[in-house]
Amino acid sequence: MQNKGAIRFFTIVLALVSIYQLLFTVFAQKVEKDARNYANGDARLERSYLDSMRGEVVYNVLFKKYTYQDCQEREINLGLDLKGGMNVILEIAVEDIIRSLAAPQFLSDPTFTETMALARQKKTNSQSDFVDLFAESFEELNPGAQLAQFFMTPETRGQIDFNTSNSDVVVYLKAEAEDAIDNSYNVLRNRIDRFGVVQLNIQKLERQGRILVELPGVKEPERVTKLLTGTANLEFWTTYQSAEVWSYLEAANTSLAEILREDAAISELAPAGEPAQLPATQEEPSILDIPQDELLLDTSGLDLLSGLDSTQVFDDQEAAFYRENPLIAVLTPYLDNQRNFIPGSTVGVVLLKDTAKVNEYLAIPQIRQLFPSDLKFAWHFQPDGTDQQFIRLHALKSTRNNQPAMDGKYVTDARVGTDPYTGEFNVSMNMNSEGAKRWANLTRENVGEALAIVLDGLVYSAPRVSEEIKGGSSSISGDFSQADADDLANILKSGKMPARARIESSEVIGPSLGAKSVQDGLNSFLIAFVVVLAYMFFYYSRRAGLVADLALLANMFFLIGVLASLQAVLTLPGMAGIVLTIGMSVDANVLIYERIREELAAGKNMKTAIKDGYRNAYSAIFDAQLTTFLTGLILFFFGTGPIKGFATTLVIGILTSLFSGIILTRLIYERMLAKGRKITFDTKLTRNAFKNANIDFLGKRKIFYVISGVIILLGIVSLATRGLNLGVDFSGGRNYVVTFKQEVETPDIQNSLAESLGETPLVITYGTKNTVRITTKYLINDDRPEVDSIIMADMFTGLQPYLGDGVTLDEFMNGQEYIISAHKVGPTIADDIKRSAVIVVVASLLIIFLYILGRFRNWQFGLGALVALMHDVIIIVGLFSLLHGFMPFSLELDQSFIAAILTVVGYSINDTVVVFDRIREYLGLQKRRERREIFNTALNSTLSRTFSTSLSTFFVILAIFLFGGDVIRGFTFALLLGIIVGTYSSLFIATPIVYDTIKKEETERVLKGAART
Repeated sequence: MQNKGAIRFFTIVLALVSIYQLLFTVFAQKVEKDARNYANGDARLERSYLDSMRGEVVYNVLFKKYTYQDCQEREINLGLDLKGGMNVILEIAVEDIIRSLAAPQFLSDPTFTETMALARQKKTNSQSDFVDLFAESFEELNPGAQLAQFFMTPETRGQIDFNTSNSDVVVYLKAEAEDAIDNSYNVLRNRIDRFGVVQLNIQKLERQGRILVELPGVKEPERVTKLLTGTANLEFWTTYQSAEVWSYLEAANTSLAEILREDAAISELAPAGEPAQLPATQEEPSILDIPQDELLLDTSGLDLLSGLDSTQVFDDQEAAFYRENPLIAVLTPYLDNQRNFIPGSTVGVVLLKDTAKVNEYLAIPQIRQLFPSDLKFAWHFQPDGTDQQFIRLHALKSTRNNQPAMDGKYVTDARVGTDPYTGEFNVSMNMNSEGAKRWANLTRENVGEALAIVLDGLVYSAPRVSEEIKGGSSSISGDFSQADADDLANILKSGKMPARARIESSEVIGPSLGAKSVQDGLNSFLIAFVVVLAYMFFYYSRRAGLVADLALLANMFFLIGVLASLQAVLTLPGMAGIVLTIGMSVDANVLIYERIREELAAGKNMKTAIKDGYRNAYSAIFDAQLTTFLTGLILFFFGTGPIKGFATTLVIGILTSLFSGIILTRLIYERMLAKGRKITFDTKLTRNAFKNANIDFLGKRKIFYVISGVIILLGIVSLATRGLNLGVDFSGGRNYVVTFKQEVETPDIQNSLAESLGETPLVITYGTKNTVRITTKYLINDDRPEVDSIIMADMFTGLQPYLGDGVTLDEFMNGQEYIISAHKVGPTIADDIKRSAVIVVVASLLIIFLYILGRFRNWQFGLGALVALMHDVIIIVGLFSLLHGFMPFSLELDQSFIAAILTVVGYSINDTVVVFDRIREYLGLQKRRERREIFNTALNSTLSRTFSTSLSTFFVILAIFLFGGDVIRGFTFALLLGIIVGTYSSLFIATPIVYDTIKKEETERVLKGAART
């Protein structure tokens, strides 16, 4: 072996770098352990201890000092499934950007609004970006018309005019949209940076407008959601006095009663069994489809509406009052004890459960026209009352352009402070010089009146102006907690989002589930490790087994060290990848040992046998590992989430296992030979295993063709009749893992939720009988910002009998004591995942086919490998279809299943390539022998290697399956099936296909030759 010195030097350097990187994790974990011991269960005390340690030096190396915060930033990144936290894919609303670029007079133009509506409709089933869909919809509705008419504003003078083509307008819109998305990305990063999350990940995704945010360790998902989705649209409005507005409200109440009476009369006149024809007022578009500047009531703050049931039971007198006073019955005047209107902008209070009804009433066109054109209503930002069931309604006064008196673009700074008299938290703001002048003029003109401070459509404060305020200072006060005030200041300081950010996909994992995943992963890792160590001792003797085990230990050490050095994220599928690497890394040693045994059987001495064994095994090792490596690369570049985590460890694991299994073991054996140590590569029990195997694989090939055909046919029939259990990754929807204090029955939970949700969810036991996973598509197409709160409230209604007495909605939603994991995938994200999955699988098969074709320079080998791989994939998918619903765990298809399929592809081709490599070797050495005999001999000669690798890998995956936890049980079940099917196909499908196609080609060549003669 050449360059031994260089190899030893590289090994030492790699070991030192791994130790250096892993120590960051060691010292960070030590500080956190000390914090837990110091706090003794007090979370606030623990957090305070860790905050005090952030600047303290905890790690010294080579004259460089690292603080606890430095170590935190460099320690091994645990994924959300191990650490708990939140993963969100946000989509910036490009339609908002287009609307902001359009001339104001066109915002309510039918041509513009119809184009936007059609583009939104197309977006649900299209991969194109919204600008293209907008232009396409405009051309469809208005052939030959000029798109430029919408965007000719003072700001676009010189860029867009009547002569600008539609394609040039699209280019302009795309550039503006991209700038706005970049700005949104920067605003989001600033907000999250100030939130104090360690090891956060925020990145723009390939599809326009999408941003991925990963926040490990976050324990307040609702707070983070508000932080991410708030636009920070700060506005200052003049207001109406409540007494001024009530005459209009009374008129609206009278008109509304008449409208509702007409509706009731039409319903009574409708024939039985036929729906009543509603008047034109009821066929107006939904509130959500009407632009905010056309609504009497600002509904952009709808997330306060928690979806509580608004149904009530009335006696006859109350019912009569509600019929005659539908608006006043739900909107109570804001009066003092003497029944006088309280001065200010608050016109009344509404029960939270009635806010949706008020929104509906004030959106009716006949009602809107009863109010002054400059009057606009808005909700207060939080409920009032001891039980937090009431919310105030404010009356705002707009300018002539239906705009606020002043917007928040002049605010330069925001800070949290406290009121010196009440001690309540508030947020003070400073403005630039232009803003200070405008603020002084605005306050001077409104002395004695209330000015409303509105953020994202909600009134945060409406103080009465006592005098002109100079210097550009103002403050927002309310019943803030410190966290609320901090977040508000953060949002204002980070700047305004140019458009709404909608959550298209989200996953929240509680810390308890993350801790369980870590424990399950470690258990499976240790068990698998012991299984492999014991197997190598048993099969290849104590000394050879010890060398292989040392290589395995070194492989694990280098793998973790490289992961730490690259700051790679370790996920639960990533841990499965590490454990799978244990099984696959044995393969290199098995190939080498089997070749050494063959060389010894041929009569060579130990030194020569080891040398030739390594040399002859290189080709098979290289081909087998490279095909798996290529599969891993495809997973890494095209996969997302769990697939990418799995691919990362798989790719790095293959590289480190090659180094450890080939180079380090060779150095050890040369050292042992130099010292004259006795080396053996078998035991008494395994010495003659498979030695005289003489199975006629090709003679029985048609039997196995029939067996495979029957299994594939059963799978296809099942796919056509039963289908597949598509997970939310592919179908869209929401998954919730909910835990209870006592054992529950899934049918009871399912029936209870069916009543509260209005549709039947899928409920299965998740691990223990007191934990269930709920899968539902309830409101999945609803993109209102409050939809998650509505779903949670409806779930709470259904689950309340099983949660115990005294559990509140807030505890259920935010405490993570009950909902330990939540996962949402919107329809467009699901379509993208399906498309990505198809690309990944097809690309893998194609690349492997091309590699085999190039490596063996024979299309029959490529075809045999491709057919075997397709055979494996079809059988596994078919078995998942056949077995789902019968197994005691979930067999749904999700991203992890795709990772499992591609792992099986890599594993199967690994087996197949080893056989192909032996066939190629024998074809070169034994040219006079019949092909059938050569093929059978090659298959029999590799049986020992196939048995060792398949058995060791099977037991490794079995350990993960049994002890790795519920999160990856379906994933590991697919791998177990894949090992069995992959081993079967490499022996009974791939090689026979090559033989049959070569035989057919030779027969045709002979026949053509005979015909010519």
